[in-house]
Formats: sequence, structure tokens, C-alpha cells
Amino acid sequence: MTRTVVESKTKTAIIGFDEPFCVIGERINPTGRKILNAELEAGDYSRVEADAIAQTAAGATILDINSGAVFSNKMAEDPRYADNNFVEPTLMRALIERVQAVVDTPLCIDSSVPGALENGLAAAEGRPLLNSVTGEEDRMEMVLPLVKKYNVPVVAISNDDTGISEDPDVRFAVAKKIVERAADFGIPAHDIVVDPLVMPVGAMGSAGLQVFTLVRRLREELGVNTTCGASNISFGLPNRHGINNAFLPMAMAAGMTSAIMNPVALPVNQTKIAEKKAAVAAAGIILPEGMDDETFVTLFGMGSMSSKPGKEMEAIRAANFLMDCDPSGAAWINFNKVPGSDAGGRGGRKRRRG
Repeated sequence: MTRTVVESKTKTAIIGFDEPFCVIGERINPTGRKILNAELEAGDYSRVEADAIAQTAAGATILDINSGAVFSNKMAEDPRYADNNFVEPTLMRALIERVQAVVDTPLCIDSSVPGALENGLAAAEGRPLLNSVTGEEDRMEMVLPLVKKYNVPVVAISNDDTGISEDPDVRFAVAKKIVERAADFGIPAHDIVVDPLVMPVGAMGSAGLQVFTLVRRLREELGVNTTCGASNISFGLPNRHGINNAFLPMAMAAGMTSAIMNPVALPVNQTKIAEKKAAVAAAGIILPEGMDDETFVTLFGMGSMSSKPGKEMEAIRAANFLMDCDPSGAAWINFNKVPGSDAGGRGGRKRRRG
């Protein structure tokens, strides 16, 4: 069975056909996160550290570290900051050092900048996953020697200089080309994790079926593990969690072995709570006196005020159980255990009568 080994200083994450589904946490990425981007520009890494801790607690077995920040204010003072080749190498090293200081979760080094990839590989303890190589010849010539030099696994994305094809046969051919070129560098197939590229189902009705078919072919014909940006499938649609929750177990059943995704259900903020309380009051509903906000948001199905595993994690853990990757359902039972319900703990003990 194909097994891709990713390691930190003391922990090992295995992506494999007969392993539990591997969740690669995506939150440490300034792209599209204005607040995080601004904090990084100011040298504030507190949110990065919090995201690393929260994602690990929610069940991520690998953390993706993306250094694609845009430092607009510094750009105005120094034109070098307009060049990602100047910004990302230093930032990547800093991000990895900060994350490794608070968690010991294996890492995925994510950048399109060669210097950032090499700085990340030099700073990472253990055996990180490199994200990514594509089918363009110059990209393969740049990334694959790094993969060989550091003896690390790599994500291979199924597009080349012609772009992203809507034809799944073309995307398979690109993946095969990367696997074959990697072999020329002495990189085994088990160290390549192919991203077959998930299209939004709202724009292409066959997007889900395409991915399932591609994953089966990649597994059966190339013998490689697979990953994807899981939330791409639901882009632009309402109730994205509902689609993601169906997509992930179906992809797992087709043979997908990992996904880059957010494992955390983000906390409910005070603005949302205030709006909901106003709506409840307007409906004439009288709440118990002294009800705290956490009880309120739970009662009305709003989530939680603290970071907790998201619904996608629930779907993945259930699928692991159903696919016999969770012996005796131990992980599922532990995941759903009510705090204090353990018979061996204080909450489960019966008080003796004197």
C-alpha cells in the first residue's frame, strides 16, 4: 500500500490508502485574510500561533504554512516589498519557527517562490510536505531537485502551462507526466501526493463525478496518494458546509487520502449573538434568566464561542469509522464523548451514600 510519510521533530503523519484520512489545516495563509496579512506586516504572529494550536486541537494532522502575503505599507517605503521573492523567504522561515514553537504538528510548506520553499525546508524540523509542483517544465526543474535534495514528499498539481483543463483525461495526463519526471530525479511515487484539482460544482455540474473518477485512476494506475482544496467544490453556493460534508466522505470512498481544508468551526462573535438575541426577543421568546452566551448559541444552533472542530471533521471521522480506518470506533467515540461522561473520571462516578 502507498504510504506518504510526513514528520515533525517527534510526530509522524501518514497519508495512505489504508490510513485514516489526513487533514491538512489551511488557516495559516494570509491570502484573502486581510487582518492576518496586516498583522504579519506589523510582525505580529499571535494569530498564526493561535491558528496552529486551534487546528491541531480540531484534528489537523498536518499544517499548511503559506507565505503569500502582500505588504502594501512597506511597499510604499521600499519597492523591494513589491517582489514576493524578497518578502516570502524571510516570512516563511519566521512562520515556521513560530508554529514549531507552539505545536509539534508536521508541516506542509506552501509557496510558489523558490527561495521560500528552500528557506522553509531549511527551517522545518523533521520531514515536511512541499506544496507544490505543477506540470510546467521550468517548475518541475526548479522544485523536483529540492524534493530530492531534502528527501521530502511533494504535492503535484494537475495543471501545466496550458492552464487548468476541464477535461479530466488531460488532468490525469499532467499528473502522470509529473510522476514520470519525478522518477527521473529518483523520487518514488509514494512521495508524490497528486491534487487532481476540484472545480466548483456550481459552475460545472460534473465536477464531483470528475474528481471521484480521477482519484480512482490516480490510485489504480499511478499508485499515488491524493489531496485537494476541499472547499473549492462548494465555491459560490449557499450552505457550503452541507456540500463539503457530502463531498469529503464520497471522495474518501473513491480513494482520496487527504485534503487541504479548515478543520475549525470559527467562533460566533458578539455581533452575531446580539443580532440573534434581538430576533429572539422580537419573536416574543423569553429566555431563562441568567443564560450565558455559550448556552444561548448552542441552544439556537449557532455553533460555539470557542474554536471547535467543524462539521467537516465530523463527516471525516464518521467516514473513517465506516471505512474501517477507526478500529472499534475508538476515535469516533472519543470525538463525540460528552465532557465528564467517562465512567473512570470524576463526572462518571456515583456518589456513595454513608
